[in-house]
Amino acid sequence: MLLFKGLHILTLALHFISVELLLGGLLAATWLNFYGAARRQDPAAGLRLTAAAALAKRLPVVMTYVINLGVPPLLFAQVLYGRALYTSSVLIGAYWIAVIFLLMACYWLIYQFAAGAEKGRAAWWQGLLAWLLAGAIAKIYVTNMTLMLRPEVWGQMYATTAGGTHLPPHDPSVLPRWLFMMAGGLWVSGIWMIWLAGRCVFEEPVRKYLAANGGRLAVVMLVAQALAAAMVLHAQPQAILDALAANPLARCAGFACLGIADLIGLFGVWAAVKQPLNRATGWTGAALLLIGILSMTIYRDALRDLTLLAKGYDVWHREVATNWGVVSLFLLIFVTGLGVVGWLISVMMRAKTVSENVNP
Repeated sequence: MLLFKGLHILTLALHFISVELLLGGLLAATWLNFYGAARRQDPAAGLRLTAAAALAKRLPVVMTYVINLGVPPLLFAQVLYGRALYTSSVLIGAYWIAVIFLLMACYWLIYQFAAGAEKGRAAWWQGLLAWLLAGAIAKIYVTNMTLMLRPEVWGQMYATTAGGTHLPPHDPSVLPRWLFMMAGGLWVSGIWMIWLAGRCVFEEPVRKYLAANGGRLAVVMLVAQALAAAMVLHAQPQAILDALAANPLARCAGFACLGIADLIGLFGVWAAVKQPLNRATGWTGAALLLIGILSMTIYRDALRDLTLLAKGYDVWHREVATNWGVVSLFLLIFVTGLGVVGWLISVMMRAKTVSENVNP
């Protein structure tokens, strides 16, 4: 169980990072493309269009990570929470299956937006449509992952219709959870912009623009996500809040989230003022991002487990017969896969630099 738990949290954290990069990067690129195309006579139009293209051209690759990194945590969740997750998925089956088609449409629009943004065209409307579809997918996921924590409404929903077309009764935590993810995407995209500022494929004014605006975006949206997090906690029953406060792992993860958030805020302010142009700064931001998302994922996992425990579902209370041969083979393939992905990223990083500047 501990192995499944650890792998679930690790892969889910990696999935969350890619999701936040997609949601935030897509909206940031859309805004920059719109603003740059609408004011082409502005001296800063070229900076905005180049920054938009820098984000947009990488979004199709980010989407591949969203999809591929989304499979492992979903499989682990089915092993750990099968009875709850399968039930909630069936109850909103029509919406759950619709995710596939929404994802295909979103992917296609991202490619169209990236192609237009790279040429300096006003492709913002395609980016906006892609972001709306991505946000709709996120809403469906939030709805399902919240519904699995509410066994008290399952019978009522199934009695209403067995066709999977009936949405669950109102839950005060659904909207804050969704806002938490959407706001998180924007501060993550700010860190991404700071990372891009360390790349030599842009002229110095573009790199400074990316660093300065990435830092500002990270600071502002980090505050917005903190407010959404407060709303999520406010929507929880007092018994769950007390259980979180008494749980050592949840308490440590919560303090880690607060500490990393403070560091990221300071890092964003520093980047906005100093406008650093080196790779070390970008990788520092990436490290803070990884630790922050991992801490958040651990806290989220504790919230889910304690909520289900209060309703009679103890994820730790089950018989486990471990086939160590299969586990060893899986771990070998898993580590090898991570190594191959790291090698591919290093090859991409060492590739010959080509200017990415866009003329307005």
